[in-house]
Amino acid sequence: MRSCSVTKKIEIVRGDLDDYRRLAHFHYRDSTLGPYVGIFAMRFGRETVGVIVYSMPSIGLELRNAATDNLFAGFDRSTRLALVNRNIRCISRVVVEPRFRGLGLASRLVRETMPEMDVPIIEAMAVMGLVNPFFEKAGMTAYEAPMPARCVQFIEALSMVGVEEEQLMDAEKVQRKIERLRQPEAEFIELQISRFLQSYGKRRNMSAGLERTRYVLSKLTYRPVYYIWFNTEMGISA
Repeated sequence: MRSCSVTKKIEIVRGDLDDYRRLAHFHYRDSTLGPYVGIFAMRFGRETVGVIVYSMPSIGLELRNAATDNLFAGFDRSTRLALVNRNIRCISRVVVEPRFRGLGLASRLVRETMPEMDVPIIEAMAVMGLVNPFFEKAGMTAYEAPMPARCVQFIEALSMVGVEEEQLMDAEKVQRKIERLRQPEAEFIELQISRFLQSYGKRRNMSAGLERTRYVLSKLTYRPVYYIWFNTEMGISA
């Protein structure tokens, strides 16, 4: 199918939970959907080929404060909750059926539905945002989370034993380097790994090996991106 002929025949309409269920298994996150406030479906004829789900926002996000110049900060919890709920909606899922990917439909789905939510601010969080920046293509502004101090410290510790930052995507190579360390360096990096894992609950007592190394490196490279869009035709409701 030619992309132009496909996109001309696609329309975006109000959807429902059944539209999401048809495509949920294509999403990288758990298909279980929590409370939602709006669903829009992308239809090709009678077939649902894309879906976007909107939900209520979280009460406190650090990057929201940066993006809005602390507009929602400095209030007591109940006031802040009311203010956030009146003015913000969150995109919690965007799914496009694999046969229709690569046509710019995800960004179109976001761009055309955001004004339909009738709030001044739309936001989203995405782990894959830096890989597939369709939110930015839809008109949203990206704010990348700073790396936590514990991650910076652990990367520095790895560098001290010869594991450089550009190697952190290759868990097997990192594991081989760790296994070849001399005793003082091995003890040092084992202590650093143990300290790092203290922030991750049940994972804190993982046994040494490739699985643990993969998990630790996944936390070093996990940096969700926050996106925000302002509806310039609407003001903030106090």
